[in-house]
Amino acid sequence: SEVKIDGLAVNLLYRNGVLVRAATRGDGTTGEDITANARVIEDIPHELAGDAPALLEVRGEVFIRPEDFPELNEQRIREGGKPFANPRNTAAGGLRQKNPDDVKKRKLHMICHGIGAREGVEFDSQHDAYEKLAAWGLPVSEHSKLVRDVDGVVEFVEYYGEHRHDVEHEIDGVVVKVDDLGM
Repeated sequence: SEVKIDGLAVNLLYRNGVLVRAATRGDGTTGEDITANARVIEDIPHELAGDAPALLEVRGEVFIRPEDFPELNEQRIREGGKPFANPRNTAAGGLRQKNPDDVKKRKLHMICHGIGAREGVEFDSQHDAYEKLAAWGLPVSEHSKLVRDVDGVVEFVEYYGEHRHDVEHEIDGVVVKVDDLGM
């Protein structure tokens, strides 16, 4: 189980450990190339640490931390603009900026939550994938938990129902994943 990040879906593609492309999900088939902007997000490594696979596509969410949002709005107003509506839309708009320096001002973060295409690596489970992603320097959630039964899922959901504001990003629910990637 893991919390569902309220952000903008992004795919990162690494070849031999080097970030070669970043894209939004777009319409589900075709996304926008945001590679230059992704390179200024501190959470996204330009190169993976250790023994990286030949090809690795990771999926995740880009977001703005709620505690950073008021400061961004204050800065926006000082610069003569209208305040941003909410963190999610501000993150999405930030990724589409023409100038990467403007993207950097948005204080964007990313957490990886999925695996796409891959060559040169196999994962025993979703939990194993998260451990390997973290070892390569990719950001993974501190708010995921391997549970063994429905009672564990219910306990996780109830916990985050009460502690949703204790997370460093906005959430819009909980995701329950089968740990077996072969399913």
